[in-house]
Amino acid sequence: MNSINRSGWKPEMGAPDVHGGEASPTASGDRALNLEEPLIFELRSEGKCGVDFDDVPEALSPALAKFARKAPVDLPALAEPETVRHYTRLSRQNYAIDLGPFPLGSCTMKHNPRLNEAVARMPGFADIHPLQPMDTVQGAYAVIEQLSDWLMKLTNMSAVAMSPKAGAHGELCGILCIRAALEARGDAREVILVPESAHGTNPATAAFAGYRVEDIPATKDGRVDLQALKARLGPDVAGVMITNPNTCGLFERDMKAISDAVHAAGGLVYCDGANFNAIVGKVRPGDLGIDAMHINLHKTFSTPHGGGGPGSGPVVLSAALAPFAPIPFVRRDDKGRLRMVEERQCTDQAPQSFGRMAAFHGQMGMFTRALTYMLSHGADGLRQVAEDAVLNANYILRSLDDVLDAPFADAGPCMHEALFSDDDLPEGMTTLDIAKGLIDEGFHPMTVYFPLVVHGAMLVEPTETESKMGLDRLIGSLRSLAQRAKAGDETLKSAPHFAPRRRMDETRAARKPVLTWKAPPSPAGEPALCELGGS
Repeated sequence: MNSINRSGWKPEMGAPDVHGGEASPTASGDRALNLEEPLIFELRSEGKCGVDFDDVPEALSPALAKFARKAPVDLPALAEPETVRHYTRLSRQNYAIDLGPFPLGSCTMKHNPRLNEAVARMPGFADIHPLQPMDTVQGAYAVIEQLSDWLMKLTNMSAVAMSPKAGAHGELCGILCIRAALEARGDAREVILVPESAHGTNPATAAFAGYRVEDIPATKDGRVDLQALKARLGPDVAGVMITNPNTCGLFERDMKAISDAVHAAGGLVYCDGANFNAIVGKVRPGDLGIDAMHINLHKTFSTPHGGGGPGSGPVVLSAALAPFAPIPFVRRDDKGRLRMVEERQCTDQAPQSFGRMAAFHGQMGMFTRALTYMLSHGADGLRQVAEDAVLNANYILRSLDDVLDAPFADAGPCMHEALFSDDDLPEGMTTLDIAKGLIDEGFHPMTVYFPLVVHGAMLVEPTETESKMGLDRLIGSLRSLAQRAKAGDETLKSAPHFAPRRRMDETRAARKPVLTWKAPPSPAGEPALCELGGS
């Protein structure tokens, strides 16, 4: 194995000479070429401006009426070169899949071929407006139609709703379809069952839709306890939300038996398809009795996803739920032209639709990227993607299970992600220490403390496009960190030492985030920023 430890640290060398990262401070606060970066408001110098504006025409003021500003806009004042340098320095601090492996479990950072971006930026796709006349956007509608056809074929489902804007949005769409179907048959049910191995958004979605959520325990091998599920089914259960492959990185072998049991009890089956990338081209969810499943286009069919977007979560639906799909959707008229079915056509063409849940038709940029990805790979290529994702995850699992506890290593091959726990770490060493140490090694940390069914979970998901050399670098660093933890290296507890920022108070950052800048109080006797043009 090609083990690379960038810090060069070995247990026999003793503690690295970092001493909290303050041993050799620089006058500037910079570290080598890693530059300290203040907020843009802290860089400003009153009176500077990067551009010259003409005076506002007098005729414009009456038109703005009450919307005209009464105080200056508090923009930071910088010259153009200072502004460019600021954002260029910030961009160098952004770690991305284009810089290295991104092992974040459960939220894969996909390789995004540049071809996808070129197609998404074609003026015919990038510059269209959702309110354009239908005859001027036939090409865009054709993309939606063809992508829909691929999604239905890959899943063996009868319909697809393309408008949901993200995975959790898709979950809500699927649950609203289930609710509409139950109400159509006059069957008011109150409970959605959610296994412990499901995604954390599943119970939140069911509760948001007005259902009471009940947990179903996991078995010792990390899968849904089928007998416990069967025991809970009854006339009050509307359905089950199940993630497959689940958050333990395992395929739910009893999925068909689960679906059959839920259907026999009068309920419906929702599947969280966020992990579809591990089985695309290998398994068709419709064959497993699933009634609704969202597909994270940004995960399974490329486009790095993070920070809240861009996402897209189309929902495939079984024949039982297809009549209740939301509007709008694309349909061909009797002359072969593509048309978007909206509210005004709903009575005739979709009388049982539960309605609209998004302003327009979905994420056009994601549609073009996903379809480009599908067409460039072909059916055999998509199958290969899934096989490579599973192969890479199992390579990581088997390369580390001698130094990290892998609770489900004996439960069969993992799917697209490998799960470890903190059981093998000595007293005082934590999962967080390993994750922070990984930053010093030059990698984005894995998902930590999730799923909750494993204590001190470390969920490692390699992108299927990672080479063996890239995986070996990641494995080498994780092995080194595990060995350092077991050797009692106390410096791990204050890692990262080489990042622009040290270990944060993560609880405070999550509970009391500071998301907006406010001018500090001015020293006594000096004018306040608002008096200088600030607000």
